[in-house]
Amino acid sequence: MPWSNQGGGPWGSGPKGPWGTGPQSSGPTPPDLEELLRRSQDKLRRVLPGGSLGGKGIAILVAIAVVLWGVSGFYRVEPDELGVVLRFGKYSRDATPGLNYHLPYPIETALTPKVTRVNRIDIGMRVIEDVRRGTSMRDVPEESLMLTGDENIVDVDFSVFWVIKPAGGASQYLFNIQNPEGTVKAVAESAMREVIGRSEVQPILTGARQTIETAVHDLMQRTLDQYGAGIQITQVQLQKVDPPNQVIDAFRDVQAARADLERAQNEAQTYANRVVPEARGRAAQITQAAEAYREQTVAEARGQAGRFSKIYEEYRKAPEITRERLYLETMERLFGGTDKIILDPAANGAGTTGGIVPYLNLDELGRRQAQPQVTSPRTQTGAAR
Repeated sequence: MPWSNQGGGPWGSGPKGPWGTGPQSSGPTPPDLEELLRRSQDKLRRVLPGGSLGGKGIAILVAIAVVLWGVSGFYRVEPDELGVVLRFGKYSRDATPGLNYHLPYPIETALTPKVTRVNRIDIGMRVIEDVRRGTSMRDVPEESLMLTGDENIVDVDFSVFWVIKPAGGASQYLFNIQNPEGTVKAVAESAMREVIGRSEVQPILTGARQTIETAVHDLMQRTLDQYGAGIQITQVQLQKVDPPNQVIDAFRDVQAARADLERAQNEAQTYANRVVPEARGRAAQITQAAEAYREQTVAEARGQAGRFSKIYEEYRKAPEITRERLYLETMERLFGGTDKIILDPAANGAGTTGGIVPYLNLDELGRRQAQPQVTSPRTQTGAAR
């Protein structure tokens, strides 16, 4: 607004002067500087001896100023903080929690960053707090959309938790980086894009979450250590890993098909695990039975051969007796199971029947002799007595 519109220039001929000595229209009245100076001088005269500023009064004022300046060096460091003392703007030392002292300003100053507070940065999403609707999440696609190694796009939302390094990290945190939160966010997004770019989409969407979190954590920590940021990454946590909304239905169908494939493979593997041991057991049983039959046959053959060798040795000692014994044993073995009775007519002379009636039922006689004799329990008891 030009001065002409205020009524005659900067000092104007209007009702107000340069210090507002004219009449006030409305609002609070500014303090009168001259009155304040006059009152301060009156109080100072009453305090000082003699009522005037002499050499002694000036010395007292200087002493008071020096004491106040020296006392201004006391400062307090809270338990979750770490004191960093600067001497003429250069790092000098660290201060532990509690009451500390540094040389007064401008010689030394102290900074107290919070070293134990866990800071969180969300990438790909933003937390919106509304009094009426509560807390909600807003997606940030320019941060979350990433390209995989097999040229697919995934939507990755994750959070990074970090603290200031306890040993020597406070000075690096204060002087080596200008915007700590922005630096951590940029490093986190870059590391996640690099890890996602080296991976395929299928492991990312299924079971590689822990591997991705570990890889991003290690890459971020190495990068921040190279910067000398004095920041320690405590955790990288994936919040959501999904394909883009435009193709999420197709990806879900693929996931369902892969799940069916894995289920079928697991069922086939279970069947194979059950059938193969049974087949191996049967094969082992057949092999063992064959080996047992072989051992039995060989043993029997060796036994028969040994028996024949023993018989032959006895035969060589007494050929006639051995020949007759073999003949009798053979005839006994042949006629032992037959039901025919052979009568030797030469037993009682030629042409005779040996006193046997021809009409006798010899078949029944042979059968009765073949049946075992059954004795009554009473007879057995008497015989036992």
